[in-house]
Amino acid sequence: LSYEDMQADTLLRQVETQRGLTYVEEQKQAIFSTLQHAVTILTGGPGTGKTTIIRAAVSLFANLGLSYALAAPTGRAAKRMSESTGEEAKTIHRLLEMNYSEQEEMQFVRNEHYLLTQDVIIIDEASMMDIFLFSSLLKAIKPGARVMLIGDSDQLPSVGAGNVLSDLIASKVFPVICLKKIFRQSRESQIVLNAHRINEGQYPNLNQKIGDFFFLSRESPAQAAETVISLCKDRLPARYGEDIVSQIQVITPTRKGDAGTKQLNLLLQAALNPPSKHKGERKNKDIIFRVGDKVMQIRNNYDIVWTNTNDEHAPGGIGVFNGDIGTILNMDFKDEILQIDFDGRLICYPFESIEDLEHAYAITVHKSQGSEYPVVILPLSGDFPFLTTRNLLYTAITRAQKMVILVGKRQAVFNMVDNNRHHFRYSGLHILLQQEVT
Repeated sequence: LSYEDMQADTLLRQVETQRGLTYVEEQKQAIFSTLQHAVTILTGGPGTGKTTIIRAAVSLFANLGLSYALAAPTGRAAKRMSESTGEEAKTIHRLLEMNYSEQEEMQFVRNEHYLLTQDVIIIDEASMMDIFLFSSLLKAIKPGARVMLIGDSDQLPSVGAGNVLSDLIASKVFPVICLKKIFRQSRESQIVLNAHRINEGQYPNLNQKIGDFFFLSRESPAQAAETVISLCKDRLPARYGEDIVSQIQVITPTRKGDAGTKQLNLLLQAALNPPSKHKGERKNKDIIFRVGDKVMQIRNNYDIVWTNTNDEHAPGGIGVFNGDIGTILNMDFKDEILQIDFDGRLICYPFESIEDLEHAYAITVHKSQGSEYPVVILPLSGDFPFLTTRNLLYTAITRAQKMVILVGKRQAVFNMVDNNRHHFRYSGLHILLQQEVT
């Protein structure tokens, strides 16, 4: 399909009427690009309206009678995409109908021999895709279909091999729409403004006393950890009420050290969910899981069945994904089952599957990708300079919806802004694409 500008403009006005919005010029360019090109890449930081464009594109394709699929690399990202668009969104693995061979090797049912049927594939959080997953996705897309890749190329690259989104942009083979305009409601947020400062190599404003972005100076990792505990247990609940505790996510650059996830999870569990004779416990290696604990699923499980905790008459489903966070509700020692509420999905785990869980009072920045949390607390010690980069700081800050609190050394923050090492992740994909075109 190809559309002349006049027809595209008519289609766009129809979407504006349906959505009750008037799109700015760069948003119009992005929407037009999806009409005119087989592949469109959309990148931009927080507050630049990426979700607005996804919604517009969905309306546009629906008006044209085109079928579409929304997907993201992780379960958390897919869930957020679904919530923000009002459309069903799947993980890319589920879109490709992942299963296991008789040799227990992961494989995709959808491939070059059994193609996806949709006319348009829309992928959010595309920076999280590694090269192997992207290759599998491309093989399964039917000829003539459109692909829309949305993401923030300044966030951390995928955990797996490659730097797909950045390489696609660097190749200059595909149309790229870079969203720069920060919309009015976002311009009032110091989270958004400081995120953009960091991304541009400028130091964030660390002197705020009011607003949504705060910095607490602490000289040592141990002092930073102590302050994190105090914030979660006492200071924030005293200021904002007890409900704030469930909205807080501590995010750290590393697992190790006095302010790493391992130590902070021990301290936060002791502070927020101490032992009690009324709480069941189960030990796995050196980790004690307790009723009331905040936990994270660390492997995709597409087959586990869940029921709806909010409405017993509502249909349940299957699947819990790497990065999903829940709360342990109960332990049944007779049947060796623990019940976990994953944000409205009640799952009964056999004790033998407890290795798929870890505490989630504190999580790494990598584990937080694709998710958002009302309040983010970020301890920064500066102990691991190789790991603490500008895009790691940027990624952590952009996980927050309402409040960010940095705890640590001021110089550690500045060093992260100055450390732009992520630009030197070599993969060669952009060179291969350029050679293919020429």
